[in-house]
This record gives sequence, C-alpha cells and structure tokens, in this order.
Amino acid sequence: MKSNFLKIFLLALLPIAVASCVPNTPEVENLPVDPVSFTYRIIGDYALDYYIDSDITFKNTSPTSGEAVWDFGDGKSAVGDEVLHAYDEAGTYNVKLTINGLTKSQVIMISDIRPLLSLNPVEGGVCEVLSSKVSFSLEIPNPKNRELTYNWIFPARTKSVTTGEVIESCTDRLPGELTFGNVGSQTVRLQVTMDGRMLEEGVLNVPVGYNKEVPTLYYAEVGGHLMAYKLINDKPEDMDVMPFDLGLSSGQHPFNLLFKDSSLYVLDAGAAWYYQNEDAQVSGGDGKISVISKDGSKVETMLSNAGGPAFQDPFYGCIVDNDLYFTDRNTGVIKVPLSTRNAVYSSSEFPYFVQHTTLGYYGGSPFSWSYGCIGGSIGQIDGTWYWCKNYNGQGIFRWKNSDILLTAITGNGTSPDAGCALYGATFLPKSFAYSTKSKKICFTLFGANVEGFYACTIEEMNAITTSGGLAPYKKLFGTLGFVPNKAGGSYAVKEGHTSEFAAICQIAYDEVNDCAYFAYRNNHNDATCAPTGIYKYDFVADKIEQVSAITKEIYGVVVNNTPSKLF
Repeated sequence: MKSNFLKIFLLALLPIAVASCVPNTPEVENLPVDPVSFTYRIIGDYALDYYIDSDITFKNTSPTSGEAVWDFGDGKSAVGDEVLHAYDEAGTYNVKLTINGLTKSQVIMISDIRPLLSLNPVEGGVCEVLSSKVSFSLEIPNPKNRELTYNWIFPARTKSVTTGEVIESCTDRLPGELTFGNVGSQTVRLQVTMDGRMLEEGVLNVPVGYNKEVPTLYYAEVGGHLMAYKLINDKPEDMDVMPFDLGLSSGQHPFNLLFKDSSLYVLDAGAAWYYQNEDAQVSGGDGKISVISKDGSKVETMLSNAGGPAFQDPFYGCIVDNDLYFTDRNTGVIKVPLSTRNAVYSSSEFPYFVQHTTLGYYGGSPFSWSYGCIGGSIGQIDGTWYWCKNYNGQGIFRWKNSDILLTAITGNGTSPDAGCALYGATFLPKSFAYSTKSKKICFTLFGANVEGFYACTIEEMNAITTSGGLAPYKKLFGTLGFVPNKAGGSYAVKEGHTSEFAAICQIAYDEVNDCAYFAYRNNHNDATCAPTGIYKYDFVADKIEQVSAITKEIYGVVVNNTPSKLF
C-alpha cells in the first residue's frame, strides 16, 4: 500500500520536474550600434597624458566598410584604418572619421608640455633653515626630443652646498644640493624653453621650518588662503621669517580660527553675515566649520549650515575640553563635539547651549540685553564664560554654567553674579584674549571715542565705567591707533553695519611667549591709524609691534601653542 502511494506521488511530481527543465528563452534587445566608430591611444612614453608632440594612433573600429577618412581638427587629415598623428599646439580638437558619407566625432584634449618639479626626500622629514640639504627631481615630457634650455630661480639667501655661495639662478638641468636661508614657503621657479619656445613656468613651494621648536600662528586672508607663520623671537638678523601658504581657501568670512590637537578649526560665517532683513534669510545660510590638519594636507567638514537661517551661521567660537562652542549672529551659543564630521546643522541635533533668553541678563537688572544683541568673541577664563556683546546690550557679559536657565525668560531676569564688564552704550567690545601668565586681559572696542586696543587686569577692567577710565590702558603702535571702519564721520563702512565692524575679528594668545596677536584692517586708509597687517602685543613689555612680513587684510587668527620646527 505504501509502495503504490509512493509511485503515485512521484508520478505527480514528474510534470513539475519536466517543466522546470524547459529552457527559458530571454528576450534579446538589439542595442543600436554606431555605423562609424574609432579608438585612439598614445604611442611611446607618457601613455596616460596627451601632450603636444605625442604620437597618437587612431584606429577605425567601424562595422561599416569603406575608405576611412580622418579629420584631426587642426587642419590636417589622413586616410587609412590605422593612422598616426601628433598635435603641434595645445587645445581641444574635434576629431572626425568619415566612411561612405557617415561621420563619427570625438573631442580630444591636448596639453602643453610643462616642467614637473618635485622635492626629493629631506633627511629627518623636515626641511630646516640653513642646515637641511635639498635636491630636486625634474620631469619634462619631450616626445620629439627637442632642444631644452633651463633657468632655475631661487628665493633670497639660497646657497649651493657645493660652493657655499649664495645662488640666485642656475642654467643646469638640475641645480645640485641647496640650503635655504629663510623660514616659510620658499618658492623655486624653473623656466624652460623647448626649441626656443618658452614653456609654462614650473613652480614648487618648499616649506622650510626653523631649527628650533617654536609656536605657529595661523591666519585667514580676506579673499585669499589659510596661512601659517612661525613665531620666532630670537631670529638671526640675516634670516627672514615668511608665511607658509597652506594652499587652501580661507572661505568667505572666517572671523574665527581655533586650534587643538594638531587640527585647525575654521569658522566661516558665510556670505550674509550682517543684518540684511533676516526675515528673508530663512534659508540663506551657507556658513560652515572646517577641520584642517595643521599642515593643510587634510580637510574635513565638521558642520554645515547650508540652507539654514543665515543668522545661525558660525561667527565666533572657542574650544573647551572636547567640545567646540560657537555663537551665531545674535541668538545664542551652540555646542558641538570635536569629533563631529559631515553634519548639517539642525536645532534638534545641536540645540543651543545657551540663548539670550536663558540667562538672567535678558531684560534684567542691573545689567541687561534684549533681542537682537549682536555677539562677538566668546571664551572661558577660570571657569567663567566671557561673551562680547554690542547693540541692544553692550559689554563683556559673564556667567557660569550654573547660571543657565532651564526655561526661557518671558519677563525680566536677574543678572548673574559674574556681572558685566565695560557695560554701557559707548562700550562696544568685539574680541578679547586672556594671558594666563601675566593675568591680564586684552580687548578691542569700537564706538564713539573709545575705538582701539586695550590691555589691563580684570580687576582694572571691572573698575572702568566711563570712557575716560579707558585712557591708561589704551595701546598704540607708536603713535598710531586701531580705529575700525564705521559709519558716519570721515569713515565709510566697507563691510557690515556700524555695530558689526570686521576690522579686528579675533585676538590669539601665544602662551609660550606671553603675547597676543591680532589682525587689523585700516579700511579707511587713515594715516593716523596703524597700517593693515598683523600685530603682536607683548604683555610683559607692554608694547605693540607689527609682524612686518604680513601686510594683507586678515580675518581670524589663532596660535598653535605646541612648539614645533614646522607646523
């Protein structure tokens, strides 16, 4: 009985098995084939690059039979299924193959020949001024073996290792070993002629470090690059210190730079950074925070405000422990972990650390601010927050973490115990820095009759209640002051509005040498004011000096206080 049942079951499965063995015939889609087609490739050296003089093989791969007629787009032609052609000039050419009246076109780009310079590895990994021996490698594509002449041009104080003499230029193919006599980006240039025709100049920037470990100043040029500069106090008279070009754009309005653990943080406030009818800027934000390795070799985005409100772009900031705190234009302070990468700002993911309405200063007494109070530099001194404010609340407002309210103030608050320094309508502070060694604070002010740079103890600053009390602490460059661009009088606003000057955006503290650095922009070209550039204030000597090598307009500045020979 069981045997018969099994037979019946197997017979029932047989049609299914047979059906599963029937081949499936897929539908074949016949794709159109070009009646005319061709390929091309370089013959000989430099097979990956299409230079002038390079022999290029063009091959007919058409299914259409007939005579292959070639038009190379440079006025020359050929006939045959496989032909050889070289271009005499760089450019973009439209190559055509015609067979029996049918034509196929392809665009080919031909590059000009230029010298390719590179620095050979330096002993120790860092090229040190005066001591490191450097040599170069040179590659010049020369498919037709044309006659070449060379002219090397070296920066000042470059010496030949062979002769020990200063060398300004050299006509050999390679100049041999050299030493550099200046710190900073040293530019080596090579001019090459090929059969009498001058090629594009070869340029190589060699980063030359100091022979001692010293701090490094980073700064952001207006409309330019991120730069670095070695802070050398014992520089020999016969040596210049020049900036390093990191080769990276500084951004639109990088008002603040921060530094920690070998990384540079760039706070770019974007295009719309001052008041421009903010109701229309609901989605006009384009600011961001970038994280850059100290030598500029790696760039990452920490946080972007693309498409968000423009007033929430990152303006000013500081780093405390493992978090970055940044202020938007006027509403509050946002906390972001340093490990954050490729994030897009949202209030749900990055809520305000503090807002105007979550501190007792809002509508408070004896010190007060209100909505629209414009922010400036922020930082901690001995566990207390300091925040520069102007317009609808003027002064350096202070508080502790314990002063932050859990719910927003709807009426009038009571000022935190830390209180406000430089409080009053005439005091418009924008930036500050604190000396942990001298226990002094330096700050910048703008506003009627108080514009300038100041330094004093915190106790002395607390005692200043009138503009007249500022006089003992005002610091000049010789007899020249630091007046920001402003509205009214003889000065015109170059950037922003009256309450939003960008003349001195940030002060950076050099704790190794107990100095502060700041960039000043004399946008009104007033001869009674200091010239545009970067300045050093020495807390001990109580003196301001100009960094003579830097005369461009600058936004943010910061110091890497870990001494190094290079970055």
